[in-house]
Amino acid sequence: MTVDWKIACVGFVVGSLIGLTGMGGGSVMTPLMIFMLHMHPTVAVGTDLLYSSVTKVVGSIQHIYQKTVDFLAFRWLAYGSVPGALIGATVIGLLLRHYPEHEVNTLVGRLLGVVYILALAAMIWRWLARHRVKPTTSEPKPTLRWKLASLGFFAGAVVGMTSVGSGSLYIAVLGLLYPISAAKLVGTDILQGMLVTGVGGIAHLAFGNVDLPMVFALLCGSIPGILVGSRMTVRMPEWAVQTAIVMMLGWSSWNLLAK
Repeated sequence: MTVDWKIACVGFVVGSLIGLTGMGGGSVMTPLMIFMLHMHPTVAVGTDLLYSSVTKVVGSIQHIYQKTVDFLAFRWLAYGSVPGALIGATVIGLLLRHYPEHEVNTLVGRLLGVVYILALAAMIWRWLARHRVKPTTSEPKPTLRWKLASLGFFAGAVVGMTSVGSGSLYIAVLGLLYPISAAKLVGTDILQGMLVTGVGGIAHLAFGNVDLPMVFALLCGSIPGILVGSRMTVRMPEWAVQTAIVMMLGWSSWNLLAK
């Protein structure tokens, strides 16, 4: 199988963004595949989910090795994200039978853009106020557990439908609900993203909505890219990682609202 190295270079850049900030996969890659590579939107979503899941496997291993994953938060998010991704991938197939595809994608994308802007404003306020609660290793309280599981379900459903939102949604809301360091925030997000994109990607693969040669070419660049980005999270100052997260949230908002 021949590799298109231009596509591999794109994979490297996006993989580096995911490794550093936990974001940038669906919000960057899916529009590139649709508008630059002229892929059918449904195939672009399925291809991005499968490629992202394999990329995040590598990033997750790196973050686990670095001890930058909060497994308590991951576990409670997973209780909601797995069924959410399955339901989302199924629902999008049903919606597309009754409504035009571009209308469904546009509506969901713009709603996400608004959510990102609100989350971005809340995160900036929180960081500027410096009211950060010390990181905890204790079991989340029952009310917080349900909030994390609900977040997982919502984000999983959105990812299953659009391939957009896992990184940005988890980063934005998890950072508000469950205060941890920026490096752990990214690592937990990537591990959770691996799970939810994997479930969604397999569902789309079963529906025939995946371009496997494209997945292979992207992985040739994204795997080394996410390793580089993941290493940078523990080498960069806390403020630099936080700034990168805010910039990616801003980019995601602009990209989704400008469609």
